[in-house]
Amino acid sequence: MAHIDCFFATISPFSYLAGRRLEAVALRHMATVSYRPLDPMALFPRTGGQVLAERHPNRRAYRVQELRRWSSRLGLPLRLQPAFFPVNPAPSSYAVIAAARAGGGDLAGLVHAFPRAVWAEERNIAEDAVIRDILAANGFDPGLADRGLLASAETYAANLEEAVERGVFGVPFYITGTETFWGQDRIEDLDRHLSGTA
Repeated sequence: MAHIDCFFATISPFSYLAGRRLEAVALRHMATVSYRPLDPMALFPRTGGQVLAERHPNRRAYRVQELRRWSSRLGLPLRLQPAFFPVNPAPSSYAVIAAARAGGGDLAGLVHAFPRAVWAEERNIAEDAVIRDILAANGFDPGLADRGLLASAETYAANLEEAVERGVFGVPFYITGTETFWGQDRIEDLDRHLSGTA
């Protein structure tokens, strides 16, 4: 059975634009998925990239165009200047890690709910009340936001180290076997690979 490691960021607009397409691909190929949230602001400088604020204006302008085009293509509403961005991704990432450990809810739904909250719903995913509400809406105990914080923090840091070691340099980033795919626009390539046609 195939397995896919999904490295993502709860604050990434491109993680938001991935929607549920990864899960559709995984279902089609009976593949399992592991979600590994990480801090992109720590990832970029370690792998030759730059955080958004330090990028050349040309790159920032192109990013806005790409977000607008992909939002339209996928039919996913997206605010180009959300009220709560940038925001600390750690608390929401800890919630994802705790939920994965606890089980019992819709983990994929939770993974997608946090970036959607930032980019489509104007919500602050660093706020405890928002995290609790999103946990509950996806079938998890809201109290997970308060439990196992040290273990979640350790996993969050370990996810970053694993990502760097395995060649990750952006989000979302998908790895299956030795094949790597960067970006929500490469999900179709991942699908073709798992089908044996690429």
